[in-house]
Amino acid sequence: MLTNLYLYGGIAMLALRLVMGLIFIVHGAPKLRNLKETGIWLGSEGFRPGIFWALMLGLLEVFGGLALIIGFTTELFGLLFTVEMIIAALWKMKKKMGLVMGYELDLALAAAAFVIATLGPGIYSVAAYL
Repeated sequence: MLTNLYLYGGIAMLALRLVMGLIFIVHGAPKLRNLKETGIWLGSEGFRPGIFWALMLGLLEVFGGLALIIGFTTELFGLLFTVEMIIAALWKMKKKMGLVMGYELDLALAAAAFVIATLGPGIYSVAAYL
């Protein structure tokens, strides 16, 4: 019935990259703008030194998000985002947060990032152009 949808795989990957890139950018930019506060929070959660991890996460999310959007080095950033989101999900599970209103978004982002890491950027990307 819908057997020809695979023809839109390039558009699907572009849509996934754009949405994922945007999500990570809007979550990473505040980390960089409020580096000190983010560092204090991360330190209190056990990620020490907090300021270092705040900087690393902010840079990863902003520059990795941009890389996803343009479709360049997507395998690397897809893998890094997969690891980041699995750690975030495990951290929330450890804090006894449930799937609903807990770690469901982290798992979805980890799965989507893994898809990007394994399938690459698709045909509508800088990498395909190069």
